[in-house]
Amino acid sequence: MSSLDQSRHFDRSPFASGSCAETDTPGLGAKSQYASFGLGHGSKLISPARKAFAARIWGIQQHLGSTRCSSARGLVLIIVCSAIDHCIIRRALVLQSNVAKGRRFQLVLIKPSHYDDDGYVIRWWRAMTPSNSLAAVYGIAADCAERQVLGSDVAIDIQVIDETNTRVDIPALISHFGRHGEFGCVALIGVQSNQYPRALDIARPLRVARIAVAMGGFHVSGCLSMLDGHAVDLDACRDMGGTIFAGEAEGRFESLITDVAAGRLATLYNYMKELPGMEGMPVPFLPKRYIERTLGSSASFDAGRGCPYQCSFCTIINVQGRKSRYRSADDVEHLVRLNWAQGIRKFFITDDNFARNKEWESTFDRLIELREKDGIPLGLMIQVDTLCHKIPNFMEKARRAGVNKVFIGLENINPDNLAAAKKRQNKITEYRKMLLAWKKQGIMTIAGYILGFPADTPETIRRDIAIIKEELPVDLLEFFCLTPLPGSEDHQSLWKNGTAMDPDLNKYDVEHVCTSHSRMSDKDWQDIYHEAWLLYYTPEHMKTLLRRARATGVPMGNLAKYLLTFSTTDRLEHVHPLQGGIFRLKHPSERRPGLLRESPWLFWLSFGWETFVKHLILIGAAGRLLIWQTIITYSPAAVDYRDQALAPVSDDGDETLDLLTKTTGGRAAVAHVKKIAGLTGVRIA
Repeated sequence: MSSLDQSRHFDRSPFASGSCAETDTPGLGAKSQYASFGLGHGSKLISPARKAFAARIWGIQQHLGSTRCSSARGLVLIIVCSAIDHCIIRRALVLQSNVAKGRRFQLVLIKPSHYDDDGYVIRWWRAMTPSNSLAAVYGIAADCAERQVLGSDVAIDIQVIDETNTRVDIPALISHFGRHGEFGCVALIGVQSNQYPRALDIARPLRVARIAVAMGGFHVSGCLSMLDGHAVDLDACRDMGGTIFAGEAEGRFESLITDVAAGRLATLYNYMKELPGMEGMPVPFLPKRYIERTLGSSASFDAGRGCPYQCSFCTIINVQGRKSRYRSADDVEHLVRLNWAQGIRKFFITDDNFARNKEWESTFDRLIELREKDGIPLGLMIQVDTLCHKIPNFMEKARRAGVNKVFIGLENINPDNLAAAKKRQNKITEYRKMLLAWKKQGIMTIAGYILGFPADTPETIRRDIAIIKEELPVDLLEFFCLTPLPGSEDHQSLWKNGTAMDPDLNKYDVEHVCTSHSRMSDKDWQDIYHEAWLLYYTPEHMKTLLRRARATGVPMGNLAKYLLTFSTTDRLEHVHPLQGGIFRLKHPSERRPGLLRESPWLFWLSFGWETFVKHLILIGAAGRLLIWQTIITYSPAAVDYRDQALAPVSDDGDETLDLLTKTTGGRAAVAHVKKIAGLTGVRIA
C-alpha cells in the first residue's frame, strides 16, 4: 500500500496477504468441507483447525438443544468430532514435519490495475469491485496446495495482491523471491486489455530478476481466440520471456506450477479449444482480509459461464463459449458456507447472464434454503438479460434467494443500434414490463448503456437519456463507450479490414474513444460520454429516483450510496464508477514508464490538495442526498408516488410513448408486435 495507508509494517509489503499456510478458513477444495485441514498448510494450521472444530462442536450442541435429542446421542457426536479433531491435528504435525525439511514454492497472484489519464496506477483504500478471477485462481491454487501437487516435501505459499486496493512493491517482490532462490512464479490474473500495459510493466523487472511470470485473462485469451496469435501486442510478453496462459485454469493450473517447479515452463499454454466443466471443481474463494478491501466486503463467484447470444461487442462468447456450463447447487452451497464461516454474506454472482444458466433454479432453491432455513442473511447481485421476466418464477425466486441488485444489459433504446450490434434479444417493447417486474420485487435495477452505436449522435444521445429518465423505471444507469475489445467480433472485423484503432491498450477501458465514428468526431464522442453522467444524475432526477424507490420498496439507503458514487466519480476522479472506490491512493513511483516523474514534494502537495477538495465536494453531495432521503422517507405521500415510468403498461403496449415513437426502429418494433398479434390472435406480453 502507499505511504498514506501504512498503519502496520506488515501491511506495507505485498506479502502482507500471507501464505496458504496462514489461511484461516478450512475446506477450500470442492471435494470436502474439511479437505484443507493438515494438507500443505504449514505450522499455523493447528489453532484455526481447533477453532473450526470447536465451532463445529458448538453448532452440534446448539442443534441437539434445538431438536431435543438425547444427551447420550449428543455426547457420542461430540466425542466423534473430538476424535476427528485429534486425528487431523496429528496428521497436520506429520505433514508439517515433512514440509519443514523441504522447499517452499512461492506463488504470487496479482490482479493488475491500469493507469489513469495522468499515468498513475488506479488504486483505492477500498475498491469498488471484487475480482472473481483472483478468487477463482486462489481457490484452484489452494486446492493444488492441499493435494501437495509438488510433492509431500514442497509447500506452496500463496500470496494475493489486488492492485486496485493494494500496492505492488516490485523491489519487495524481487527480494522475497531472492530469499527463496527464485523458486516460484508470479501469475498475473484476469488481465483485461486495458490492464495489459500495466501487467507488462509489472512483469518486466521481475523477468530481469529471473522470476517466472505467467499471464492469463481475457486479453491474451481473446487475442488467441480471434486473431493471429501475435496481435495485439502478445509478442511483448513473449519477448521478455513471459508465459501466456490462455483459457480457463480449472484442471490445468497444476501443470503450470509443476512445470515452473521443474524448470520447464513453456512460453504458451493454450486451452482455448478445451472448455472445462465446472461442477465439482474448486470454488472461488478469498480469505476475509482481502474481501474487506472492497466496498461492502462483498465476495464474488461465477455460478456458470458461457452465453448463448451473439453480441458483436462482447468478448465473453469468444473466450468462455456460448454453451452453458455451471456449478452444481452443492458447489454453490459449499462456497457460501465457506464465506459465511468467516462472516462474509454478500456476493456478486458474475455470470454474464445468470438467467441463461441452466441450473439457475436449483441454485436459487439452494440459496433460498440457506437463507430461510439456515438463517444466512444473503445479499446478492446478479446479471441478467432483458427477457428474464418471461421465465416463470425467476424474479420471485431471485428475491427469496437474497438478490437485492440486478444488472441488466439494456445497452440502448434504439432498435437499429441493437440490431447493428447483433443484440436482437433486446426488445424495447419489453423494457418497461421487465423493469416494472423487478420493481414489484423491490429489487434495485442497474442498467448498462452503450454510447457510440452507428445511429448515435450527441443530439440523439441527449434525447434518449431524457426518454429513459421520463419513461423507464430504472434506478441506475451506467454509461460506456462502444469499444472494439480484443477478443470481440467488432475488434476482429476492424483488425482484418485494417481500420485504425488506438494503439494504446490502456484506453480500452470502455470509457475512452478507441476508434472513429461515422457521425461523431472523437472529441464529440468523448464529450458526450462525460456529459451523459451529468444529464442522468441531475439533482431533480436523483430525487425522483429516491421517490420511486420509496414507493416500490427499493432500499433507499442503498440506492443513495450508489447515487453518490455514480453522480460524482466521473467528474471528480475521471474514471468509471466501477473503477472507483473510497479514498484514492497514489505513489510517485507508480507513474507509467515513459512519462515524466514528478518531484515528490510537488506530487504530495498536489495530491493532498486534490484529495481535500474532492472530499469537500463528496461531503456536500452526501449531505444533500441524506437530506432528500430523510424528507422523502418521512413524507406521508411518498408511498403513493407515481409517474409515467411507474405507470402500468397500458393495453396498447405503451405504443404512444416516446420510447416507441421517436426512432424508426421503435416504430417498426411496435408494427411488428401488432403484426404478430394480428396473425396469432394473441397480444405479445
